[in-house]
Amino acid sequence: MESGRKGWVYGWLFYTVCALSLFAAEVTGQIRYSIPEEMSVGSIVGNIASDLGLEPKRLISGKARVFSAESSEYIGLDKENGHLIIKSKIDREELCGEISACSISFDVILDNPMELYRVTVDIQDINDNSPLFPKAKIDKEINELAVLGARFPLESAIDRDVGVNTLQKYTLHPTDHFKLNVQNAEDGSKNVEMILHSPLDREKEKRHNLVLTAFDGGKPQRSATVQINIVVLDVNDNAPVFSQSSYKASVVENSAKGSVVTTVSATDADESSHNIQYYFEHATSIIKSLFSIDADSGEVKVIGDIDYEKQKQFKIKVNAKDHGGLTDSSEIIIDVIDVNDNIPKVTIMSFSSAVSEDAAPGTVIAMLNVQDLDSGDNSKITCSIDLNSPFKIVPSLTNYYNLVTDSELDREQIAEYNITITAVDGGNPPLSSKDILKLKISDVNDHAPQFQQESYNAFISENNPPSTTIISVKAEDMDWGPNAKMSYFLIDGDLNGSPLTSYISINSETGVIYAEKSFDYEQIKSFKIKVKAQDGGSPPLSNNVTLNIFIQDQNDNAPQVLYPLQTAGSMVAEIVPRSADVGYLVTKVVAVDVDSGQNAWLSYKLQKATDRALFEVGLQNGEVRTVRQVTDKDAVKQKLTVVVEDNGQPSRSAVVTINVAVADNFPEVLSEFTDSGYTKEYDVNLTFYLVLALAAVSFLFITCVVVIMSIKIYKWRQSRIFYQSNPPVIPYYPPNYTDTGITGPLPHGYNYEVCMTTDSRKSDCKFSTLGGQNVVVMDPSFTETMQRAMKDINCLEDPSLPEMQKPPNPDWRFPPNQRPGPSGAGVRPDEAGAGAGVIAGTGPWPNPPTEAEQLQALMAAANASEATATLGPRYNLQYGQDYRQNVYIPGSTATLTPNPQQQVPQQALPPPQALPPAEAPKAAQTPASKKKPTKKDKK
Repeated sequence: MESGRKGWVYGWLFYTVCALSLFAAEVTGQIRYSIPEEMSVGSIVGNIASDLGLEPKRLISGKARVFSAESSEYIGLDKENGHLIIKSKIDREELCGEISACSISFDVILDNPMELYRVTVDIQDINDNSPLFPKAKIDKEINELAVLGARFPLESAIDRDVGVNTLQKYTLHPTDHFKLNVQNAEDGSKNVEMILHSPLDREKEKRHNLVLTAFDGGKPQRSATVQINIVVLDVNDNAPVFSQSSYKASVVENSAKGSVVTTVSATDADESSHNIQYYFEHATSIIKSLFSIDADSGEVKVIGDIDYEKQKQFKIKVNAKDHGGLTDSSEIIIDVIDVNDNIPKVTIMSFSSAVSEDAAPGTVIAMLNVQDLDSGDNSKITCSIDLNSPFKIVPSLTNYYNLVTDSELDREQIAEYNITITAVDGGNPPLSSKDILKLKISDVNDHAPQFQQESYNAFISENNPPSTTIISVKAEDMDWGPNAKMSYFLIDGDLNGSPLTSYISINSETGVIYAEKSFDYEQIKSFKIKVKAQDGGSPPLSNNVTLNIFIQDQNDNAPQVLYPLQTAGSMVAEIVPRSADVGYLVTKVVAVDVDSGQNAWLSYKLQKATDRALFEVGLQNGEVRTVRQVTDKDAVKQKLTVVVEDNGQPSRSAVVTINVAVADNFPEVLSEFTDSGYTKEYDVNLTFYLVLALAAVSFLFITCVVVIMSIKIYKWRQSRIFYQSNPPVIPYYPPNYTDTGITGPLPHGYNYEVCMTTDSRKSDCKFSTLGGQNVVVMDPSFTETMQRAMKDINCLEDPSLPEMQKPPNPDWRFPPNQRPGPSGAGVRPDEAGAGAGVIAGTGPWPNPPTEAEQLQALMAAANASEATATLGPRYNLQYGQDYRQNVYIPGSTATLTPNPQQQVPQQALPPPQALPPAEAPKAAQTPASKKKPTKKDKK
């Protein structure tokens, strides 16, 4: 029977849900279901996803949830399948009591976007409660004189079910003296009473035992029985009568305990009416806990806490009974008056704790539900938020509000808001509640990085080690998080044909700029780069800044001496005549420094001197001048050491040695420097031989023999080479090396005459003049060569010697424009009165050469040009004019021009036509014409 009842219930439930689902599909935002009570936990109420036309995924992505204003949740949501399921067993009688129409309502809320659906579930009653009499038996005392038709009220049975399942009928057994009369009350309840239809005779029967049965209308039908014991009394034949058929009263909720609600009274025509007793009939447990009635006086008092929100009205049945057992009944209706004792309740249905700063006005931030359990004006709620905020409250459905943006947001101004929501009811005095929402503004990459400076200037000293920190640039971004994370880059560019990245690098995180290599101020003095700062937003924003990098000069270059030249194997001497006055310009030290600024300021100091009292050096110009008059006691050979020092920190310097010859004629200078050079060479060779001899003694004897033989052979070869040598070929260079500028390293004009010889295998002999004075450059090994030259002079003076050529015909002369010297400008030696001490190359001319001698002179001239470029003074063209002029080769009729583009070649004199043909003697090979055969020549 029980299984059949369940099958009928679930079948009825299926059809009901289907019908309601079809109806709910037409309602927007609202759906209704109908289910029976007492369904087991986990039972399916309906598929809300299909009924609302939603995809099941929408419930998951929208974080669907059920919200109920009641404290208990009976129905839950299965988001996976979209089913509404029973969370706890629903008892309609406990939920709705005597109300026939019972339902529960809740809301289904979805996010992204926010949606709200109201669901109502009607709870249908099932016949799960049997009728129940308040007492197991009923005792009645009835006077035997009770008239026929007398009514005796009975306590009705209670059936908590409603509708057809509630109490439907009563039966009484036996019915010898009494019959039942069932009356339907206005509230739908049934009043049961027995009617006496046959007189009682106490003498015949003192007690009557009846059985009263109550039946409901459910299927299957349920019933309850009660035993009625009737005691027949004597005499009392009048029943009490209430003064009113019903009593109406009101009570304020939260009234104090002991407060009198109302008083009921009844009268009895019998003399014993003063013994009437009052009591509640069929009082529920709730009524018994809230009210009480005085049995003697009939006062109804408050004994519990009355809450309007729980129950707004009470109906109480009251009986009056006399001492004879006669009773009368009445009803008390108590209305509860509401008091504003409930504060509004704000419930956050949905809330986005963070909103983007670029959110458009009207964007929903939160969905709110407000409730007030009071009634009337006490339940009218007004919601508001703080003034001067970019948000506002707008109403939605009943008791629902949306918090939306009212204006544009800017995280850089305000990154977080504490929004206070205030709900105020309409009571007097009003009650209010507050709720605070903490809203964070999420950042949007709307600000580009900004450097702290419009441009940067950085200074770094040259010769820096690699990875030296130059400068640190920093950019700031008003955004936050990844949008404010800075990355630094170098914008591609070139510097001196190389990419910038080969010179500098940058730390992409810190903005520190490093030097990748060492800088040289003399090559790069400054350059510009562009640095880009880029944030981590999407898309990223960037900004550029210009960085000027200046290389600071360091004193890393020592001064360079341009004049006088310092050669390794020769000595240069400046000639000072003994008649030189005070302040006589001996020479000038010319030096430069490639550094700049004060690092290039040069000063000249005399460090060492043979006679410090004789010479001085100009501090700024480097001019070497005499301090006093030169005397005969002064040594011929004077050695000066001049230090050229710059002004750097620390300073750098260069040392130049100047040899000064104090003499009036050339032979005196020559003899002094020749002896000195020979001694020096001798001392050097002697030391070498001594060391070599000591080493040889330590080794084998044969080593000594080999060394000695090598020395002998070496000397023998030197002597043979010397005797096979020819007189030197001395090219003549005109005095045309001048500096015309007034600001260059040579502020005065200087003339130089240079004579060179290649006879010596180790060094050269050079002659130069400064300011009209002679300068001798001589190699110490030139002793024999100078003796040979002196011998040649003697031969020229003695015409009887066979080896000497005859002097030229006096009628044979060069025209003025073809004389030896620079462009034929020089005067003839005999016209100038030159004596024996005249420089080689300016004496009288020999006889016209033979063809063999001309060929020999041409070969020597070619070698002399090479010697000029190698052995002559080397000056950069920027320090003076070109000193190269026409060169005349003695013994030849040709004049050689070193630069054909700058100098018009001189026309060589034709050989005399009158000379008879003669066999040319074989010319001896000179050292200048000798050339060591190269590999190409050997091939």
